[in-house]
Amino acid sequence: MPFWLWCIIGLLAGLPFGWLIRWLYARFQLATTEQFAERIKNDAIKEAEAKKKELLLEAKEQVIRERNHQERETRERRAELQRYERRIVQKEETLDKKTSQIERTEQVFIEKEKNFQQRENALSKEEQRYRAELERISGLTSDEAKSLIIKDLENEAKHDAQVLINKIEQEANLAAEKKARDILVTTIQRLSTEVTGDVTVTTVNLPNDEMKGRIIGREGRNIRTLETLTGVDVIIDDTPEAVVISCFDPVRREVAKLALERLILDGRIHPARIEEIVIKISKDISQKIFEEGEKVLFDLGIHNIKQDAVRALGRLYFRTSYGQNVLQHSKEVAIIAGMLAAEIGCNRDLAKRAALLHDIGKGIESDSELNHAEIGMDMARKMGEDARIINAIGSHHNDIEPSCIEAVLVQIADAISAARPGARKETLDNYMKRLENLEGIANSFNGVDKSFAVQAGRELRIIVNNEAVNDDQTRELAKDIAKKIENDLRYPGRIKVTMIRETRITEYAR
Repeated sequence: MPFWLWCIIGLLAGLPFGWLIRWLYARFQLATTEQFAERIKNDAIKEAEAKKKELLLEAKEQVIRERNHQERETRERRAELQRYERRIVQKEETLDKKTSQIERTEQVFIEKEKNFQQRENALSKEEQRYRAELERISGLTSDEAKSLIIKDLENEAKHDAQVLINKIEQEANLAAEKKARDILVTTIQRLSTEVTGDVTVTTVNLPNDEMKGRIIGREGRNIRTLETLTGVDVIIDDTPEAVVISCFDPVRREVAKLALERLILDGRIHPARIEEIVIKISKDISQKIFEEGEKVLFDLGIHNIKQDAVRALGRLYFRTSYGQNVLQHSKEVAIIAGMLAAEIGCNRDLAKRAALLHDIGKGIESDSELNHAEIGMDMARKMGEDARIINAIGSHHNDIEPSCIEAVLVQIADAISAARPGARKETLDNYMKRLENLEGIANSFNGVDKSFAVQAGRELRIIVNNEAVNDDQTRELAKDIAKKIENDLRYPGRIKVTMIRETRITEYAR
């Protein structure tokens, strides 16, 4: 039998056996799958029951929390309602009390009103009875009595009016007297230019008229520098070979005069040289001031004076009072006071010392508003001078009462020195005081370095600090200074305020 036939027979014989094995395997696999499914089912049921229990517990807890929250809110609302209820009850009780009180007060007022009405009626009847009785006694009707009273009041009013008129007339007389004094002083100031020209101006002779152009300089820079540094007014007019220096302060005028003379001799005239010469002359003048003070002390034999007082005395050499040199006047007063003290037998040395120092306040550089007698008293007090000397300084113009015989002698000697023939020419004090006040007002503002009153007080030149004040602030500062001058000073005409702001840088090439 061929091999392929055997293979076919074997295949036919093996088919039932393979089918049987496959069927058995399928039954086994089905049974296994059913068991697994049953196990999954049981697990799912258990898990669902556990989840159910867990959800039930959470729901119960949520319900409990909500219940507690609601109960808490209910308690709070109940407590709040109870508080509102108590407040309402209290307010009702208060209102009831106030209502009762108002009713009682109203009842009292009604009773008082009735009583007042009854009393008013009674008083009206009494008034009518008294009026009739007064008319019967006086023999006058009410209208006649009223007219009589009005007449008496009219006479009394006329008397009071006359008293008031007399008082007003007295005040008007006093005001008129003061106004008259002011008019006289103003008139004297206006007339002071003619008779004090030789005191307030200085003439400097020139070698030739060409020197005027060199003094003026290119575009006027030389003369402007000299005027700015010294605070004077240099007048260059048609006068041949001469220029005029005008300034109310004799120290400044002397500095300008000596500086100009030295510049003319030197021949080099330019701003830097002018500044150098002015500084040197200022130092020389300061030394001269000290020397003049020491000289008058040596001439009078007075010692133990402090250097500040010596300088103040020396400055009097450049001051004038009514055209009279103040230092010479003080020396003369000291000599006269010493002679009077020797005649009457009082302290001669003390009288001379007090007389020499009586005008020292005029030589003190101060911005104080006190007069020279008060300034001199303060300086003498700081110097430790005798109380009698301090009193003599303060009382020589009767600002205070003299307390010793030496003070009276100083008054007498001062009057003798001022009143002797030829001693004084005319008044300069008011004129100089006004110019000093002009400079004082300018110096009181922040940013102002220097100020000079020139042109007899018709112009105020002010040098400002260019680092502290800019151009716009300079314009505002000029307006403020002009306004303060208008408010604080009395002057004829008008005053020109000139502001100067410049930047100066100096370097040296070595």
